[in-house]
Amino acid sequence: MPAAKLRILEAATVLFSQEGIRAVGVDRLIQRSSVTKATFYKHFGSKDRLIRDYLTAASAHDLTELDRLIHGHDSPHGGLAAIVDAVHEVLLDDGFRGSLFVNAAAEFPDPRDPVRVIIAEHHEAIASRLTELLQRIGHPLPGEAADQLMVAYVGALSWGHVGDPVGGSVAFRRSVERVRDTREFA
Repeated sequence: MPAAKLRILEAATVLFSQEGIRAVGVDRLIQRSSVTKATFYKHFGSKDRLIRDYLTAASAHDLTELDRLIHGHDSPHGGLAAIVDAVHEVLLDDGFRGSLFVNAAAEFPDPRDPVRVIIAEHHEAIASRLTELLQRIGHPLPGEAADQLMVAYVGALSWGHVGDPVGGSVAFRRSVERVRDTREFA
């Protein structure tokens, strides 16, 4: 990726996460990334394209990290525990501003908008990975359990931003423990 394009994406990541997508104009992005207007439009053509590329890059990063957490352990239980620990770390980070995907969805309410399509695909990819992980654990209802974990995950990220990060982390951990304990489904 060309250096200028990378600088623009990095500027978008910082500004969009701190201030919101719609609040940040092209001129601020250009200034923050130290590129010319012509360079910005050469690489992205529009702010809308930058938003889509920003979310696509963030999704790829998050899914790569999720795969690392899941597969970086000897057992699927270790992968699930690593996810819980990672959510805890995110929630307690001083720079945490909520889920960039949930925040973006709030700014783009039309479910047919290309931004919302990227967000839905991102969450579906997480749910799919969780379903596979729960299958490996031997959960009798991995799809339903993955849905429960998705609600707990998105809820923890939201509550951790607008309310209590520690409470969000503890609630997520407990939700995972309940889902992992397959006896309640037997």
